[in-house]
Amino acid sequence: QVQLVESGGGLVQPGGSLRLSCAASGFIFRLYVMGWYRQAPGKQRELIAHITPGGSTNYADSVKGRFTISRDNAKNTVYLQMSNLKPEDTAVYYCNSGPGGRVIGSWGQGTQVTVSS
Repeated sequence: QVQLVESGGGLVQPGGSLRLSCAASGFIFRLYVMGWYRQAPGKQRELIAHITPGGSTNYADSVKGRFTISRDNAKNTVYLQMSNLKPEDTAVYYCNSGPGGRVIGSWGQGTQVTVSS
């Protein structure tokens, strides 16, 4: 069964850091462009970063310079290192296939990131 499980979210103060993880199973992870998405209350889900099988990355302007996406194909895991967090980063974060790819499995529950004093 195809599965993506996000973890690592939590409550953090502005300026703080978190690292999110996404554990993948049930498909050939190393062949897929993977992305991180987020959805804030009352807003649409948006793509914020993606990484190709070879490790090339791309970021939305809102997170560029603050977030880093990476992957470990041997562990079937994609990561999102988040630094200099802002209240505007508060959202549920999800992983899935990147731009142009079909959704892998379901979106699941994601992991909540809350940035607040």
